Parts: sequence; C-alpha cells; structure tokens
Amino acid sequence: MSPVVSPKTASAPPRPSHVEPVGLSELAALADARLVAEEPLVVSGATLRAQHVRPGDLFAALPGANAHGADFAEQALAAGAVAVLTDEAGAARPTLRDAGVRLLVHEDPRGVLGALAARIYGDPSSKLAIVGVTGTSGKTTVTTMIGSGLRAAGRTTGLIGTVQTVIAGERLDSAFTTPEAPDLQALFAVMVERGVTHVAMEVSSHALALGRAAGTRFAVGAFTNLSQDHLDFHADMEDYFQAKAALFDGRAAKEVVCVDNEWGHRLVKDGTITVSLAEAATWRAEDITVAASGAQSFRVAGPDGIALDAVVRLPGIFNVSNAVLAIACAHAAGVAPEDTIRAIGELDVPGRMERVNRGQDFVALVDYSHKPAAVSAVLDTVRDQIDRAGNDGRVIVVLGCGGDRDRAKRPIMGEAAVRRAELTVVTDDNPRGEEPATIRAAMVEGALAVPEAQRGEVVEIGDRRAAIQEAVRRARPGDVVVVAGKGHETGQEIAGVVHPFDDRHVLADAIDERFGIFGKDHA
Repeated sequence: MSPVVSPKTASAPPRPSHVEPVGLSELAALADARLVAEEPLVVSGATLRAQHVRPGDLFAALPGANAHGADFAEQALAAGAVAVLTDEAGAARPTLRDAGVRLLVHEDPRGVLGALAARIYGDPSSKLAIVGVTGTSGKTTVTTMIGSGLRAAGRTTGLIGTVQTVIAGERLDSAFTTPEAPDLQALFAVMVERGVTHVAMEVSSHALALGRAAGTRFAVGAFTNLSQDHLDFHADMEDYFQAKAALFDGRAAKEVVCVDNEWGHRLVKDGTITVSLAEAATWRAEDITVAASGAQSFRVAGPDGIALDAVVRLPGIFNVSNAVLAIACAHAAGVAPEDTIRAIGELDVPGRMERVNRGQDFVALVDYSHKPAAVSAVLDTVRDQIDRAGNDGRVIVVLGCGGDRDRAKRPIMGEAAVRRAELTVVTDDNPRGEEPATIRAAMVEGALAVPEAQRGEVVEIGDRRAAIQEAVRRARPGDVVVVAGKGHETGQEIAGVVHPFDDRHVLADAIDERFGIFGKDHA
C-alpha cells in the first residue's frame, strides 16, 4: 500500500483572483509594529508557509516550538515575498538582519497576523454572514446542519471544518479544523468572489488560542459543549475553556449557547440565545421519541411561540441537541426554522454514526468519537438502540488513541469503552511519531483497572485492519459493531507517513469477506 501525501505538505490553499494592494506603512500602523523599510511598498497577499509564497506576499516568520519562521525567510524571499512580519528574535536572524529586507517587527506577530491578513484581502468576513461553532464535540455535525439549512433557504454557502471545506458547492479537503489566519482570510475572499453569502465554520480551541480566527467578524458564535480533550496543548480544563470562551468576547454579533453543561452556563450573558434539552431556554426540544432505526422525532420550541415538529436521522440524544443548536444558529442568521428542520430531516453526516450496510445481520457503524465523553455517548446510544430493539445484542467497539496528543485521556478512553461494550478491541488510531504499543498499553491499563464484573472482554490487536476484521468475525445477529476514532478520515499516520485507510471501506470489506466465506445466506 503506497503512502499518500501528508496534510503537512498538501497543496497551497486557494486565493482570490484579485487583491487591491495595501501599503506596508498602513499595515504597520494597523498592527502598531516597527517598520524597517527604505522605500514605500505595497503587498498583495500573506502566508506563514514559505513554500506557499507568491510574488508580492507578506511572509509571516513566526516563532515556533522547534524552529523560527525566520529560518525560512530566504526561501520565502526567493519565491517573491516583498516583506516579512516577525518578532525581535526573528529580525535579529542573519537572514533578515543583513539582507536589507523590509520588516514589520512586533512582539506578538501571530497575534496581529489575522488582522493584517484581513486588511490585505479586503476585510472579507464583513461581506459574509459567518456562523462560527466551537465546543469539544458536535462542531462538524452542527455546521453541516447549519449549512444544509442555509442552502434550503436559498443562500449560497461556504463550509469550513474538519471533514471538508466547501465554496459554493465546490469541495476542498481540509487539513485543519480551522485554517491559519492568512489562509482563512484568503479563503473568505475567494468565497466573496464566488458569490457566497453565508458561511458555517468550525472554530477550534487551537484556532482561538493561536489567533487563526483573529480578524474574522462572526454574525453568530455558537457553543456545543466541553469535555476533556487537547490537554496536550492546554494546561488544564480551565485553560481549554477560556480558549473556547474567546469566541464570546465580543467577536460575534449574536451568541448561541447550549446550557446543558456547566461550561455553557458560564458563557451566558444578557442577550445570549440559549439552547437546552433539560431546562428553560430560548430554544428547546420536547417530546423526543426514538425509532428502532435510531432516528429521533421531537418538537422544537423557540421564541415568539415557535413550535414545530422535527426529525433527525442521526441516533443519540446529543444529535437532538446538535439539531436544535443548528436551528437556533440558522435562525439567528436570518433563516426560518422550517427550512433548517426540513434540511436536517434528510441529512447524514460523514463519519458521524455512519452506517455501513452490506446486508449483514448486525449493525455496523463508523464514528469520529475520539474523546472519553464522545465514546461514552456513542456507546450509550448504541446500548439504548439494542434495548429498544428488545434483543440480546452485544456492543462491540474497535478503538484506539492518537499519538502525539493528550496522553491523559488514553486510560479514560479504555475505561469508558469496557464499561459499555461486551467486547473492546484496542487498536492503533494515528500513532504519528509515537510507539503504537505504548499508546495501546495506556488504554489497556485503564480498561483493566475496571473491576472484572463491571467490564467486557478486552482484546488488543495493533493492526487496525485486523482489529476491524476481528470485530466483524465475532459479531452475532443483533449485535452492534462500532469502529470509533477516525470517522471520515481517509488516512492513517504512522511514523510521519500517511497511509490510505478509511474505516468505512475497511469495515465494508471485512463484512464482505466474512459473509463471502462463512455465510452467504446472511448476505
């Protein structure tokens, strides 16, 4: 199996076809930066990646954990960069100090880059109605629902998120949940050129903490929930929350917050639009019923006496919450709730509780859940479906944890799985630069810490394909097999190389192989 191109080396993001050049002195004044230049100059683009520089660009040479962007300035200048934004340490590097390069020097170049990029590209977010969604879980589902509702109402839309970026119907692959600031502003400018009016956008905590969303004007800011994740990047849960909370610090004209968790309550202020399944709120879901298929019917109660029937095909009570949040966000952006409800009723979200049906006698699902709370919620939902079906089906889960990420959640993930599944197959996710066996050992340790009477069987199989095959081989009629963690992803990163791997395809192949050999009568 040959490797594919890593997202780290993917092609350059799109740029608008026309940019009105901006004076370097104007940018210096905007950022309150020290200007080192011998003559007037204009710039027509911006990037922080030397390999993506175009003639006329401002190159952002930012300090990093392992290297300084100034070390790549020579490459950027050779490609046509006409000026460099950096800090004092970068300005002192020989490649910049002795080259007579035009410089913008600022103590926090990353912090001002978003505003500068927005100005260079003509402040494109002011010409769009952007709905930004943050939170630990549900961002992809909510933005997908919002986008569908906007299109149902006749809007020309853009979508920016984990699974994909879409510009007026044209799909681009996403390398990051939220692109870097100059790429994001260029993307907005492209959307304006192509007639986009509304954008649904995932906003990660990394994006907020690292300034990727700086310079962006949000028509609506939304919050889903908060649970443990990214503690490799954030100091603790409070630091993680404060990063998310930055979206609600005057950045959005309207704020929509799910208050079914303590973190959401902390974001509420005068004028906040609230969403809840459990308490009084601006928008609520009532009379929720669940079909055997997992589809859920409910009544949406909103402001001004709104009371409408709705259906979401995705199983899990959390997806009712996601749906109501999406309805509230679209309404805040000017879309009638009837339009969003109609669109949601027909929607599936890639890699989110996605069924793989090859005619087998058990249910097979692929889900992106890769955090303890998400794994718990998905497996609880699956258990509820089995109970509603009234059979003795079992829950089987295939689960791994990513390398070079939050290590503390690994034993918690193992514990969450074995408390809810009769069989947990611990396997590799994206080991990245770590030793895969070390990651699995932490998960197994958490799993086996659960008293034997309270846990299901645990099997460790490092090879993810073999792990999925084993889960399928062990499945019986009425069981539910959940392959968790990677969802929509189409690659597996091992030792710095991304190999083609799609859980949905591998699961389908395993089902076909099993019933082709052992039971054609079941197919």
